[in-house]
Amino acid sequence: WAGIQLGNAVWTQYCYEHEINPDGTLKKKDEELQNMSPQDKYFTTFFEETGTGQFVPRNITVDLEPTVVDDVRTGPYSQMFHPEFLLNGKEDAANNFARGHYTVGKEILDQVNDRLRKLVDNSQNVQGFIINHAVGGGTGSGLGALILERIAVDYRKKSKIGFEIYPAPKISTCIVEPYNAMLSTHWLLDHTEVSVLLDNEAIYAICQKQLDIPRPSYAQLNIIIAKVISSMTASLRFDGELNVDLGEFQTNLVPFPRLHFMTTALAPVINAKKASHEAQTIREITDHVFQPQNMLVKYADFDPVEDKYMAISVNYRGEIKSKEANATVQWLKQNNKISFVEWCPTGFKIGLNEKPATTIGETEVMAPAKRNVTMIGNNVAVSRVFTERITKKYDMMYSQRAFVHWYVGEGMEEGEFGEAREDLAAMEKDYEEVAQESADAGMEGDAEEE
Repeated sequence: WAGIQLGNAVWTQYCYEHEINPDGTLKKKDEELQNMSPQDKYFTTFFEETGTGQFVPRNITVDLEPTVVDDVRTGPYSQMFHPEFLLNGKEDAANNFARGHYTVGKEILDQVNDRLRKLVDNSQNVQGFIINHAVGGGTGSGLGALILERIAVDYRKKSKIGFEIYPAPKISTCIVEPYNAMLSTHWLLDHTEVSVLLDNEAIYAICQKQLDIPRPSYAQLNIIIAKVISSMTASLRFDGELNVDLGEFQTNLVPFPRLHFMTTALAPVINAKKASHEAQTIREITDHVFQPQNMLVKYADFDPVEDKYMAISVNYRGEIKSKEANATVQWLKQNNKISFVEWCPTGFKIGLNEKPATTIGETEVMAPAKRNVTMIGNNVAVSRVFTERITKKYDMMYSQRAFVHWYVGEGMEEGEFGEAREDLAAMEKDYEEVAQESADAGMEGDAEEE
């Protein structure tokens, strides 16, 4: 359900940005509609226009049990979503990857494939797929992996970008989270091109410290994530000076196919009551997204000098010129705010879009800003997220074979646990080697200078 609720927040954000009513009609008057240019309809990358002038999301919502999908069917945007693309089974995955992947999930896969084919057939020049899911439960991990595998087979050349909600360090929703996250990551390694890591604990802290929300709800956390996804996709939905397409995220951020797990941050994140007191220069907001406490995944002991980036994409929205953006990036490098691996000293991609992020009415948690920035970075420190959150906890449980019978009972081979564990160990080692190569190269450089 976490992925569906996040998806709802994203579509709500898009509707406000493109002035689309909850029933899918545009808020513009008739004469304005007639004068719309093709540039004004850039957003049809994400919405399909029907013969009656309604705009329907190019979206599939799927869960193994009906509760959350029913919320979409009866929610404020129920008239906008096409009912044929709201899918659910009758029983959930019971927090079990194997149920989502091998038994209950398999039963709904044909329906998902059919709807995917229809979505693709109704689109011209499909760039790729964006997937929102959590990896700690059974459906997001198991069925999510199954769908990603199917997309990888059927649409081989298309990019798949995942927004993955990972288990948080201290907040746990179920005891077998480390198993589900481990097995899911094993599939993500081969079946997504870019994975953006998110965790609710990090976003919870941002809500508390920066927005003064003492007990944030999941809906409020999702509004923040939706702003990040909206910024990443703005150049696909609006005409802009420096636009980025979906495939470019992979090209710009992923030097090695398996090292594709990203860190992200957004700025400014300010409480509406304080907004008038806080001037936000481009330099300030850009500096902000590189501070670990503002990242949407929690790091233990993040060090801006030691924890090097392989690549970064910085997407600005609002009143920003490319000259200002380039000068800000130079300032970051010169002041050691960030450091890159030795073999990739220029790894910065800048995106500019003049349309600022829109606030979303009464449920909005953030103050409006004339300009904002989203950072997506490929940093070697991400391997620690897997080590601390997943592999250590997994090893403790698996050494006792705790709960393994639940998975084997759903048709999974026990050997798959070992395969997944080896796969993650190999990925962690790859990240460590990249970091080590960079450290060695840095030491050689220091020696030459002496």
